[in-house]
Amino acid sequence: MKKFVVENEFWDVFPKAKIGVVISLGIDNHKKEIEKYEEMIMAAEKEAMEHIQGSEFSDNKVIKVWREAFQKFKTKKGARSSIEALLKRVHNGNHIGSINPLVDIYNAISLKYAFPCGGEDIDTFVGDIRLTRAVGDEEFIPLGSDENAPPYEGEVIYRDDAGAICRCWNWREAVRTALTENTKNAFLCLELVDENRYEDFENALKKLEEMVSANIGGTSRTAVLDVDHREVLIKE
Repeated sequence: MKKFVVENEFWDVFPKAKIGVVISLGIDNHKKEIEKYEEMIMAAEKEAMEHIQGSEFSDNKVIKVWREAFQKFKTKKGARSSIEALLKRVHNGNHIGSINPLVDIYNAISLKYAFPCGGEDIDTFVGDIRLTRAVGDEEFIPLGSDENAPPYEGEVIYRDDAGAICRCWNWREAVRTALTENTKNAFLCLELVDENRYEDFENALKKLEEMVSANIGGTSRTAVLDVDHREVLIKE
């Protein structure tokens, strides 16, 4: 049995946050229609421009709210939320390339609705996955590297019993749990800190589940974790 648990240490800092989860089991994540996913991302990039209309990039609300959130815990210098990184690429005219169906789908949702969105391979988890604050000695090998880069003490991280899975909340993911074409069971998450956007958040989570089910099969279900609902079963 594996669970996703958002621990008290997180809620102490972000009591109004919500974490949306899509749990997808028995999927086929192999690339079969590359052009379809390219078109999906390009359409989302166009929609994303609606969220970055301000003259100063950092003043756009969907970016500013995450910069303020990152100021509430210790982060690596220069670390930014995943949604800021995506929107900056679009803002600078750089296309978001296709990786694999699951990543393409969550990137498209992230761009369209302007929320951080990510995913992990459930079968790589060691024990439960937790959103918490780091002790500071958790092993973490980021994507694109083979060197250990543990989080700072107090940093918001996703982790399991083997170490950190994602640093600075949603900034950088670990290679160990990354989604690949061979992923059969996936854990996707969508994160909200701006309580005024809850309706958009609900719509994004629903659309994420629909797109996964329609494109790569399997069985999917959603859950929303908040300060009153702190855990969900991932897999028996």
